[in-house]
Amino acid sequence: MDKSWLDWVIELQATAQAGLYYSKDVYDLERFERIREIAAEMMSMKSGLSVETVKDLFCSETGYQTPKMDTRAAVFQDGKILLVKEKATDTWSLPGGWVDVNESVKSNAIKEVREEAGLEVEAVKLIAVQDRDKHNKPRYAYGICKNNEL
Repeated sequence: MDKSWLDWVIELQATAQAGLYYSKDVYDLERFERIREIAAEMMSMKSGLSVETVKDLFCSETGYQTPKMDTRAAVFQDGKILLVKEKATDTWSLPGGWVDVNESVKSNAIKEVREEAGLEVEAVKLIAVQDRDKHNKPRYAYGICKNNEL
């Protein structure tokens, strides 16, 4: 997808989401809901997904939209690095996932290794913080910050 086009759709959705959360005027709420629908329709046309699917993925959040936090753990032993198979994509990656409520980046990385690989580990240091969209494809509709623990 053309990056500037996707940027506009994401900005429209985020603006509509914030407007729906903070506005009290019934007419403003109708306008923000329509902006959100237009953004979903645009995403649907460009992605090939149904409008309903896009709304489920793209329009289900409330409040002010902020980047989501993802943690990954680099676990080394005997010159080897631990990888786990991602269920959604059937590809290999460092163990990790979304930072859960009431978890720190560190505690979440430890928890994800335990859940995905059955190992008890200690997080020694933070080795990277990345903007996912600068390093991965495809681009997500929401901003994602990735943190890697060693």
